[in-house]
Amino acid sequence: MPICIECCYPVSQLYHVLHSGNPKSAAPTPKPSVPNLAGLSSPHKPTANVQKAPETKTKPKNTLIGSDVRLTQCPRCKRFADKYVEHDFVVLFIDLVLVKPQVYRHLLFNRLSRDDDEFDPSILRLGTLLLLFDVYLTWSHIESLPPSFTSKSPIPNLPILLQYGFYLFLCTLTTLSQHLTVRWLAGLWKLGGPANDENSNQGSPNTYPSNPNATPLSAPPKKPTPNAVSTALFVSSCMSLFPILMVVWKYDDAPDSSSLSQSPLNSSSVAFMSGFLSTQGRGVDWVRRGVSWAVAVQNLEALRILLGCGYLSAGGLVAAGGAVRWVVSTAILEGVGLQDGGII
Repeated sequence: MPICIECCYPVSQLYHVLHSGNPKSAAPTPKPSVPNLAGLSSPHKPTANVQKAPETKTKPKNTLIGSDVRLTQCPRCKRFADKYVEHDFVVLFIDLVLVKPQVYRHLLFNRLSRDDDEFDPSILRLGTLLLLFDVYLTWSHIESLPPSFTSKSPIPNLPILLQYGFYLFLCTLTTLSQHLTVRWLAGLWKLGGPANDENSNQGSPNTYPSNPNATPLSAPPKKPTPNAVSTALFVSSCMSLFPILMVVWKYDDAPDSSSLSQSPLNSSSVAFMSGFLSTQGRGVDWVRRGVSWAVAVQNLEALRILLGCGYLSAGGLVAAGGAVRWVVSTAILEGVGLQDGGII
């Protein structure tokens, strides 16, 4: 059941379609079946076998396009139950970066939640994209290190496909270890129980006063599943795609003296930023670490909203998952001789 993203109160539906501008979207009225009178008049006469046309399954279209839609008003807080129904993915991504609780409730409870405890197809695609991008970042970071840090390892001397297979195995194992740890601890600590207080989702909506400043419920309307925990981790890790700018912008190339003299900014400031972002200045490594900390903060907020727990419990889940991920990654890299140079 969907919920209000402002106060977490369950609602029957998020919007009402008042008028559909697409005539094809309306369901056709079934025609009454006409009995075969010819077959009844002559039962011994064989009837010709009429081949039926094969049924083709068409993909359902979005019924909101060209339709008049009225958003549902929450009976508890008297605000729109989910305003993000009318927003596109650009607005959702910006609010994800800004760590707004409403967008997490929209994605985790109203859009990506499923009753069969299966991953949404979009989450599978997002997880694959995050995994492949993690492979690229890890590989490019190790390749940018001086030869003295990778001379003891046979990995840089392997063929390209074998190197890619190794980094794919490394990132897959570290991601699985993080998700399994968070899922196991969330079940062990019994986090995510449904709300049972006086402001819970039990009882008639008319018993609650009209309060636009109603505080959100302290617990989700139903107990989250383990796959929902992984969904929250994937959704809150979208910011890890920001370093893709390093693919377009090559940090290793420092500007020459002529470009520094013609720059409207101070030449010393430009030189400092160029040296900081260069690989020799470990600037790229600081960017990676900064993005990792930002993703950890978003993971904390997503788990807190999904499980209905406090910041301390959510922070413990994020810290435990990150610690297990670091241990697994360190053990694998030490086994192949890539433990030096601050790779982790």
